[in-house]
Amino acid sequence: MKAQFFLIPMLLFGSLIYASDTISVDSLKHRFIAASPSKNIKNVNGLLFKYFDQEEKMIPKKVNGLGMGFNPLGLFFPALLIVYLPGADRWSLNNDYGVVPENKMNKINGVQLSLINMEPTITNGLEINVSSNINTYAVTHGVAFSPILNFHHEIKGVSVAPLANVGQKCRGLQIGLYNSCKDFRGIQIGGWNENGKRKLPFINWNFKKQKNNDQP
Repeated sequence: MKAQFFLIPMLLFGSLIYASDTISVDSLKHRFIAASPSKNIKNVNGLLFKYFDQEEKMIPKKVNGLGMGFNPLGLFFPALLIVYLPGADRWSLNNDYGVVPENKMNKINGVQLSLINMEPTITNGLEINVSSNINTYAVTHGVAFSPILNFHHEIKGVSVAPLANVGQKCRGLQIGLYNSCKDFRGIQIGGWNENGKRKLPFINWNFKKQKNNDQP
């Protein structure tokens, strides 16, 4: 009887300790408001504030809500991109950006609002980037808007930018002064439009599956 008297409180105390440890671990994984880079944040149901992009040794994060990026480099890239715009027909996202596995990418279900994005990111919803996605693997399902240029390795939906929309694999609609996508299915509207089938001013289209000419 005495053994049972002491055993029951010990079991209860042990369960409380386990519960508190579980709560503390979960609290490190889920946040309503969080900042990045951070080694303790993986899931955010609310607002993620990125003050610096860190592709190397990046800890992938899942955001259900709003991802805001204010990397100051985004203020300087627009001028540089405009300088290189005349050679946009020679840009090759396929050569510059290596394919990143989905489990190694950030995932934003909602809105991505950034000066610039330099981390591999999947956006399901609305993407607004001043300097778009530079030197990274970017996938968007939804609407992408930039006041200057849009860069995507893959996009399914609508891409709008006053100067240029450049992609590697596109499904949907591109609207801009210059539109280019190698693997394209949809409609392009702009001053000059290029896809894997043809090059045309004002409006271009392709609704057929394209053959992969890169394979032997």
